Amino acid sequence: MIVYLLCFALLLVGIYGVLTKRDLIKIILSLGILGYAVNLLLILFAYRNDSVYPILAKGKAVEPMVDPLPQALVLTSIVIELGTTAMLVALAIKLFEKYGTFDITEIRRLKG
Repeated sequence: MIVYLLCFALLLVGIYGVLTKRDLIKIILSLGILGYAVNLLLILFAYRNDSVYPILAKGKAVEPMVDPLPQALVLTSIVIELGTTAMLVALAIKLFEKYGTFDITEIRRLKG
């Protein structure tokens, strides 16, 4: 149970960072933390005690297995998150080149 609470705390840290930080790099890092927390929650929900990996072999008895679907979803999520992070960093660099700051309030003020 404590693992779920720690994971939820990690999720809250990510949400806090996205909602309260003004620096683009900190917002991107907070989005990464948020994504990792969601991935960790998916893996925790799929975990079962005393279960084995879901690969069947000849001559081996069938035992309770871990659901492989959340693991596949998390793997896909990691790849998508990597692409999203790369795109956000590229946009942040372009904004820095144009406005000379990563502060989103300054960028909003300099818009136009």
